[in-house]
Amino acid sequence: MRISYIYIVGATLLSTLFSCGHKEGDGHGHEDAEVKETETHAHGADEIILAPEAAEHFGVLSEVITPSPFNEVITVSGEIASAPEDMAYIAAKSAGIVNLAPGMVVGKQVSAGTRIASISSKGIAGGDVNAAAAADVAAAKKEVDRLRPLYEERIITQKEYNAAVAAYDKARAMYSGSASGSVASSPISGVITAINAGQGAFVNTGDIIATVSHDMRLTLRADLPQKYARQLADISTANFRISYSDSVMSLADLNGKRISSASVAVNPGYIPVYFSFDNNGTVLPGSYAEVYLIGARKENVLVVPVASVVEQQGRHFVYVKIDDHGYEKRPVVLGRDNGTDVEILSGLHSGDCVVVKGSIFVKLAETSNVVPEGHSHNH
Repeated sequence: MRISYIYIVGATLLSTLFSCGHKEGDGHGHEDAEVKETETHAHGADEIILAPEAAEHFGVLSEVITPSPFNEVITVSGEIASAPEDMAYIAAKSAGIVNLAPGMVVGKQVSAGTRIASISSKGIAGGDVNAAAAADVAAAKKEVDRLRPLYEERIITQKEYNAAVAAYDKARAMYSGSASGSVASSPISGVITAINAGQGAFVNTGDIIATVSHDMRLTLRADLPQKYARQLADISTANFRISYSDSVMSLADLNGKRISSASVAVNPGYIPVYFSFDNNGTVLPGSYAEVYLIGARKENVLVVPVASVVEQQGRHFVYVKIDDHGYEKRPVVLGRDNGTDVEILSGLHSGDCVVVKGSIFVKLAETSNVVPEGHSHNH
């Protein structure tokens, strides 16, 4: 294997730079605290050389791994939706033609009470319900006005007059206040997530015109293959990665909880598992997600961060720090991963000092054949 060297000029107190891999009494002594231009230590043929100063500069960090608890993980697909309690459906109060308020589009922020649309019944079969109600009010008021002087002159009885007043009050109660139709307003503050009836569409009373959500809580649906049905009872939480992001989110960090599973599959052959969680402002309803369902707890498992693992030609490797300047490339067999950490089935041992951050720079050191200007491999 080709040995690569990275030279960095100027370093002091090297013993303070690393948390593992440093050996006391290794013979460097005072030389390690002085400014040096070249590395003169002897290393094995398979060793990757990365000067401590370079490791610090590029943020290469290593940690000793020991067995620890880890949970079974089942990786599935899923989808994000608004939680039912955070959604409001704006329905038509009367039949008619929809006239959307200016600027009402999906994604618009609205306040509680904002007019979403008005509905007009003019010019359609059946007439304008509110126009008829307005006519009833006018007729009832006219009757009250006609009977009032007759009542004052005791020509009609109080019962007759009171009946006319009651009819007038009832007509006013039946009248919505708009002879041209009804108004549909949002009962909550939030974002319009759907326009169900477009401009000029005809709706019946009760038809949904739009949907508004304030998305403070969201629902994650994970589709569990039926072959894992026996493990369903062990699943209580999950991690997930939404389709437009590389970051893995934990439901535990988002006040998440499992709320149910359904016996009726949304997709044939799968069991839908539902979780509810707080929206941190980065998750959009309707997004697809890769979901890591967290199952039964396992003891004495060697795990490393997913970022520790590099892949080459279908094989997986990690870098193990063997001394202050040297690293070894170690093939490993991977088990389950939860999006953040991955189980190591073979290739590592308890006490190994594994690169947990900056593996890409160790890989570059391994593959580089470039010698910095002014330096040579001939010492």
